[in-house]
Amino acid sequence: MNHRTTGRCVLVMMILVLSSGCIEEGERASPTSSTQSELFVYSGAGLRLVMDEIAEEFEKETGTRVRLEYGGAGELLSKLEIMQTGDVFIPGARLPFERAKEKGFVEDEDLVAYHIPVIAVPRGNPANITCLEDLAREDVKIALGDPEAVPIGRAADKILKKAGIRDKVNVVTLAGTEPALHADIIVGRVDAAIVWRSSVWKAKDKIEIIEIPKEVNDIKIIPIGVVTFSENRETAAEFIDFVISDRAKRIWEANGYVTYPNEEYET
Repeated sequence: MNHRTTGRCVLVMMILVLSSGCIEEGERASPTSSTQSELFVYSGAGLRLVMDEIAEEFEKETGTRVRLEYGGAGELLSKLEIMQTGDVFIPGARLPFERAKEKGFVEDEDLVAYHIPVIAVPRGNPANITCLEDLAREDVKIALGDPEAVPIGRAADKILKKAGIRDKVNVVTLAGTEPALHADIIVGRVDAAIVWRSSVWKAKDKIEIIEIPKEVNDIKIIPIGVVTFSENRETAAEFIDFVISDRAKRIWEANGYVTYPNEEYET
């Protein structure tokens, strides 16, 4: 009898120990599962550097994971329409945002920063380019983005037409990507190119920037908004507040953007 009693005691103790272990495991798992909220953000491909950094900082501060889906404006709009999911939309300009809004994919916008075209020249500026009109000189070779392929190509086309020099510039390269424009400048294949200010900001050791007058420039404003399909609206709004916060503005500015609002870039 004593043996049976002892056996039962041992069995009860083992069950209690195992149960205790399960409870402890459950207690450890619970906070982890509660903090594993996630946001899905559709972002313009040209914003990758700054958005990667902002997402990382937001995750550190809130514990919310941010999944970033990068692409061109048309590609992102197609994904919104097909997937009917996601939380935040931040393209590189207002036009695709307006199109998404017309389709009912996004709500009201907040404005974040300016996407500014500039003239980029090789370090040392060997062709001595000082203004937009210099691009029309016969001795100056320039590279432009293909208007059919990249947004900066369309912006450059508008700028040169506004300035009345589109037919006068000596375009030796029509690039399908913006990095190809940067390469042409760095190796000295061309004397100048029109690029986004932010895209060459961290290459100042190889590239110099010449500003384009606001009157003829084609400056874009970067918008951000909550996706109407979002099931995490509160967290999405929190992320947007973070993107336009003073803390995030420092990240935008460190990557060559001018943050909104700024009277100098308002029309």
